[in-house]
Amino acid sequence: MGVQEWTVKEAYYPSKCGLGEGPYYTEERHELRYMDINNKKIFIIDLAKGPDSIRIIDTKMPIGVTANIEGVDSSEIILAGAKDGVTKFNLKTGEHDYVAKYWSGPMAPDQTRRMRSNDGAVDAQGRFWVEAFVDPKVSELTPEGVLFRLDHDGTLRTMHESMIIPNGITWNEDDNTMFFTESISQNVYACDYDSQTGDISNLRVFFHLSEEGIHPDGQAMDVEGNIWQACYGGSKVIRISPQGEITGIIHLPTRNITCPTFAGTQLFITSAEESEPDQYPESAQFAGNLFRVDVGIRGMPRYRARLI
Repeated sequence: MGVQEWTVKEAYYPSKCGLGEGPYYTEERHELRYMDINNKKIFIIDLAKGPDSIRIIDTKMPIGVTANIEGVDSSEIILAGAKDGVTKFNLKTGEHDYVAKYWSGPMAPDQTRRMRSNDGAVDAQGRFWVEAFVDPKVSELTPEGVLFRLDHDGTLRTMHESMIIPNGITWNEDDNTMFFTESISQNVYACDYDSQTGDISNLRVFFHLSEEGIHPDGQAMDVEGNIWQACYGGSKVIRISPQGEITGIIHLPTRNITCPTFAGTQLFITSAEESEPDQYPESAQFAGNLFRVDVGIRGMPRYRARLI
């Protein structure tokens, strides 16, 4: 079987984000939201009405990832991986209520200044996994990236550390393997996952993106166990089979592709600004926009965070 290909030539919505990230689909409202981390904004689109329904909310601080909360109206309050911790973010007032802060001790002020949330996801038991790293807009990248797990009682646990840019998190359908990326090493990692305890072990490289200058970013998992992997710098999303082989490529008109998410069988894909607009003028034209493509398969469910 050959590699299946799709080509996207136009934006679904021309958001022109500095750093578009974290697309999240709420099925009951057929609504998509995503962030511009650099410009501190959330975009919300009613997909039944289309791009003209766009709402843009000021987040006051960078938000890397969001999730819905069990028992909470997500049209009003969502969970956010914010600048220096996990917050309940009020979409109506723009206020943040901290659930947990990432940093404590004498280094906390420096870590708060230099670091921010990146990607994350909620597991099937409602635990919120979120990554933090050195913000390249503030300081030089160093291996201080951390993978945190927020438990139901609000306890924040460090699950893995010493990464440069930890990214995209997914789980397989059997819920016994967790995947995440480390962008600088160009690796997609797999680890054994205990769904009852939330513990991870046996970390190994599942897939290595060997193309120079192209880095794995966010990812989504479909119901057949394929990872749809955004390729920053590569103008594409690749489909990686459970055996670690590339079986599909979505070609996009801008280079810096950041994160995909499923809405039914449609994949919505965020992107970032073009760092070399003179060299890549077409990429610059479409940079930071939101894209859409129907790939004919549904994604794994999005779980709500459970907090007690």
